[in-house]
Amino acid sequence: MGQIYSVSQVNLYLKRLINGDVMLRSLEIRGELSNVKYHSSGHVYFTLKDGKAAISGVMFATEAYALSFRIENGMQVIVSGGISVYEKAGTYQIYARSIRREGSGELYERFLKLKQELEDMGMFAAEYKQPIPKYIRRLGVVTASTGAAIRDIINVSRRRDPFIEIFLYPAKVQGEGAAESVAEGIRTLDRFGVDTIIVGRGGGSIEDLWAFNEEITARAIFDCETPVISAVGHETDTTIADFTADLRAPTPSAAAELAVFDYSAFTGELAEYRLALLSGIDRRIRAGRQQVENLSLRLERMHPGAVIREKRLRLDRLESDLITALAAKLERKKAKAALYEERLKRLSPQEKLSAGYAYVKGPEGRPVTDAGGVQPGDRLTLVMRNGRIEADVAKVEKTGSGTGADDRRVI
Repeated sequence: MGQIYSVSQVNLYLKRLINGDVMLRSLEIRGELSNVKYHSSGHVYFTLKDGKAAISGVMFATEAYALSFRIENGMQVIVSGGISVYEKAGTYQIYARSIRREGSGELYERFLKLKQELEDMGMFAAEYKQPIPKYIRRLGVVTASTGAAIRDIINVSRRRDPFIEIFLYPAKVQGEGAAESVAEGIRTLDRFGVDTIIVGRGGGSIEDLWAFNEEITARAIFDCETPVISAVGHETDTTIADFTADLRAPTPSAAAELAVFDYSAFTGELAEYRLALLSGIDRRIRAGRQQVENLSLRLERMHPGAVIREKRLRLDRLESDLITALAAKLERKKAKAALYEERLKRLSPQEKLSAGYAYVKGPEGRPVTDAGGVQPGDRLTLVMRNGRIEADVAKVEKTGSGTGADDRRVI
């Protein structure tokens, strides 16, 4: 038995063998582009094909940045570069150094022509787009019964809403009769009465996706009374179904995200709202209780009985103050009256009479204060401390007090 080689040794040998071929180092290949993918790194991956065969290709970011146009599926181009082996996968491909256009491919021309015709008819107009319902119970899907697209749609839909009902129309999505099958699936689910329809499939070349570029598919979507989401291929793939649908999704998974309400997130939000509501209610209750307590205290202060008690206490204080003030004022009045009494007592005629003096009244009852006012023979009344004396004036004599020429005294 001969020597045994590893896979990497065989791939390396083939790479060196191909790289050693002068013709394969630099050549130009004419063909139609498909499976064009722009990577985030800037590299561009594609497939170059003709009617009988295809070859993979890559253009690194440095050369891709120098392109004057964006390469797209269906373009007829001439690729300049070299053939080499990608050791890790054991595949050979062309490493493009430049790409120039040679006109659009037949399928791409048909795509542009139909797109323009349908656009002129108004089938892409925004006013015909239906809104996608936010809450749905029945989801219709038109796609192949096998493949990644339906699995992705089911997985995403079930994750977002475990109670969603999914109705699949297993359409033929590639090859002869695919467009008719997709159109019939749309019409069937529309009659069935689902809430939203997803129409789509996984990625592929322009030929693989051609069922979604046919007029029959576009008209079925446009005539559908149920809102339609188009989810054909990958994000970079664009079909006429995308323009006709009510909403375009970049992938089947994204279509499920757009169509199915996230019940799990909704229940989480509800739980948060419930906690916030209970917390708010608790705060309102505590605030209400505090307000009731404040009002109760205020009511107690404003209650008629409390007001009466307070008024009575105030009256008691005022009464006490009034009695005290009156007593003080009475004492002051008593002291002042005693003083006046003493003064009056000293000035009282009775006091004078008690000291041996007499009060003399004339014949007409007038007081006699001057001897000059009395004549002998006049009858006088002498008021004493304990009685009266009636006396007749015998004579009037001068006293010689020097108060006047007629000073006299009564005898």
